[in-house]
Amino acid sequence: MTRYITLSELRKVLGGRSRSAIYLDLQHDRLPKPMKLGGTNYWLEAEVYAAMKRLRNGEPQTT
Repeated sequence: MTRYITLSELRKVLGGRSRSAIYLDLQHDRLPKPMKLGGTNYWLEAEVYAAMKRLRNGEPQTT
């Protein structure tokens, strides 16, 4: 099942990471880009976990 998460949910998944740190991660392609719907950003949960796995394993970042 496809699940989209909001910024506040993303912060929880990332252990309470700050909003500014998340946006820095986005600038450096460490996290997938969000999709904007009605002024709110949403991330595909599976993409977030895949990015976390790549970072944990030391794999190169994708652009």
